[in-house]
Amino acid sequence: MDQLFAKAPIKKVYFKLALPVVLGMITTMIYNLADTMFVAKTGDTRLVAAVTIGAPLLNFLMAVSDIFGLGGSSVISRLFGEKRYNLSKRASSFSIYWGIISGLFLTAILLIFERPILYALGARSTTYADSADFYRVISIGAVFIVLSLIPQNLIRTEGLAIQAMIASMLGTILAIILDPIFLFILKMGATGVGIANILGYAFTDLLLVYFTVKKATYINLNPKLMKIDKKLVKDIISIGIPSSVTNFAQSFGMALLNSSLAIYGANKIAAMGITQKIYNIVILVIVGFTFGSQPLIGYNYGAKNWKRLRDILRFDMLVQVIYAVIAGGLLIVFSKPITALFMNQNNIVSSASYMLIACLVTTPLVGIILVYTTVFQSVGNAWAAFIMAISRQGVIYFIAIEIMKYMLGYHGIVWAQAVTDVVTCLIGYLIFRYSLDLKDKIKDDN
Repeated sequence: MDQLFAKAPIKKVYFKLALPVVLGMITTMIYNLADTMFVAKTGDTRLVAAVTIGAPLLNFLMAVSDIFGLGGSSVISRLFGEKRYNLSKRASSFSIYWGIISGLFLTAILLIFERPILYALGARSTTYADSADFYRVISIGAVFIVLSLIPQNLIRTEGLAIQAMIASMLGTILAIILDPIFLFILKMGATGVGIANILGYAFTDLLLVYFTVKKATYINLNPKLMKIDKKLVKDIISIGIPSSVTNFAQSFGMALLNSSLAIYGANKIAAMGITQKIYNIVILVIVGFTFGSQPLIGYNYGAKNWKRLRDILRFDMLVQVIYAVIAGGLLIVFSKPITALFMNQNNIVSSASYMLIACLVTTPLVGIILVYTTVFQSVGNAWAAFIMAISRQGVIYFIAIEIMKYMLGYHGIVWAQAVTDVVTCLIGYLIFRYSLDLKDKIKDDN
């Protein structure tokens, strides 16, 4: 582990850790695209809108998972850098079992408050029935979704990125196979889409348990070790919550966007659903690089290897920006034919391609934003991580969409995210500059 994280060439170790995560994200992206295409091919705009409305619920459950998955991996990577391996065993056990408890608790809450939650997500009388079918299945299987991301993040801190990728990819492939079976053969509609999702996550969980038991040395499933002291709990939660808030904010942002577009009809919501799936082609890969680099950043921060940490961050930003410019540029150029692959109706294609261009123009800034966010999470700067978490699709996005909706109507709603990205990137730069002065730390070492 020391050789890999502390001594191996940065480019080599960066891609060794990040590429498996990126490949896993690409597989998830392919499923999201296939899922949207399968649903869209039914020709039922209410069904497309219903799955779009239910999407924030998936993000919400992943947000809960992030409390323990990203919070735990951040703390554990720093513990590895400090050579405190026994304590990392306890941190991993705590993170896994409290994730399971949280998932079971959420199932009860989501089912009890189904109606108000669905209306808050943007469901209306025309879309409620399909939305509820999807929502109920996801709610019942909440524990499988929450659990799927926790050991996946934790085992990467030991360098087991390939095993995490295999578990994620195989679960996603299973969901891709099941989706058209439930939709077109069994005619199960939104319920079938939900079941395909849950079975895919459950299979991923089984594989992650296997890899944790067979391959991991310090990440473990021993429930006797889940009891940890208050300081370690605080460390995990204080970083996990900002990480989680990022996904909570994404759920909030999607719900706000759907609600704002609702007055323009189901076609606009369906167009935005297609847009978001295509947009994730770029975003999921950026997130993959971000997650892949997190253990490397945390380890070198814990080891106080400041020069290597600076070089890692520079390389991380370079990779993010170059990828975003190339991928985003290609999708902008081919926005209309790509959106037509999902639902070839002129009004849908026109709306979705316009929305897609508005989303993509600031993707290089999104890459930089995520680097800043990952740094704050990895070094244990909870407040900075929290500020970043509530900005891009939280407070700043809410302000931007409300102002621009008032000023420009529909067009203001579509372009609000781009404005938010510019403001959030500036906030991240200012916090990074004044909270983590690596130049002074490097000088002190010399």
